[in-house]
Amino acid sequence: MSLIPARLKDKALVAEMDQLRLVKNELQLWWLGQSGYLIQWNGHRALIDPYLSDSLSIKYAATDKPHVRMSEQVLDPHLLSGIELVTSSHNHTDHLCADTLKPILEHNPGISFIIPEANRQFVAKRVACDDDFPTGLNAGQSVQVGVFTLHAVPAAHNQLERDEKGNHLYLGYVIEVGPWKIYHSGDTLWYEGMVETLKPFDIDLALLPINGNDPSRRVAGNLNCREAAELGKAIGADWVIPCHYDMFGFNTADPADFVKTANEIGQPQEVLEHGGVFRLNN
Repeated sequence: MSLIPARLKDKALVAEMDQLRLVKNELQLWWLGQSGYLIQWNGHRALIDPYLSDSLSIKYAATDKPHVRMSEQVLDPHLLSGIELVTSSHNHTDHLCADTLKPILEHNPGISFIIPEANRQFVAKRVACDDDFPTGLNAGQSVQVGVFTLHAVPAAHNQLERDEKGNHLYLGYVIEVGPWKIYHSGDTLWYEGMVETLKPFDIDLALLPINGNDPSRRVAGNLNCREAAELGKAIGADWVIPCHYDMFGFNTADPADFVKTANEIGQPQEVLEHGGVFRLNN
C-alpha cells in the first residue's frame, strides 16, 4: 500500500517554517501527523505531542495488532531547531516517543519539556533524562515558557485517572500565545464538566482527535468525528482542526465525516494535509 504523501516534508517543510518565521503577529500551525503540531508565533516555536518515527510500527510488527503506517513521516526530528518547549499529554508512545524526543531535546538547548506530573518517573526513564528535568503539571495548573503560557486541563482516555497523589495521568493543554488560545485535547473522550472547564478560555482553535472509541481495536479511545465537531461548537471554538487519524490503519477515521457534521452544525473547521499549515491573523 502506498503511503499518503505529505504536502511538504523534511528540509522543504523546515524551509517553509523558517520563511514564515519572519511574518509578524501571525499564528502558524503545522500538522506533523497523529496528534503532533508545531506552533509558531513571531519566530517562537512550540512542539505539541510529536510522533516522528516508526517506533510503533516496529514494536508491533510481529504481533496480532500491527501498527501499519498509512502516511509518510513528515519530519526527521533531528531537523527541528529553535524549539522552546515540547509537550507530552500522556504516556502512550504516539505522544511520548523516545525516538522522536531524544534528538529534539538534544538539539534544542534550553528547551522546556511539559508533561503530566503523574508521569514524571516514566517519562524520565523513557527519554533518558534526569527526573527533575521535565516540568510537571496537574489539571488546573499553568506554566509560562517565554511567550507561551500552558494551562493543563483534564483528559479522559478512556476515563479520568489520577495517581495516588491526585495528579491526572492524562492531560490536555490550552496554549496562549499572543492574542490566541489553542486547545490541544491530548487523547480524550467527552467527560462530565468538560465544556464548563474549557468554555471560559474562549478558544480560538481546538485540535481534537476523531478516531473514535472502538473496543475491538484494543486501544484506548477518543472522540469520534461527530463528537469532535460538537465539542468544538459547545466550547465556542472559532476553528476546529481534526487529528489522530491516517497514521495507523487499524485506528483511524474519515475526516470527511467530521467535515460533514461540522458543516451541519455551523462549526468552522479546517482539515490539514500532513505537513500542512494553518495561519491566523488578527
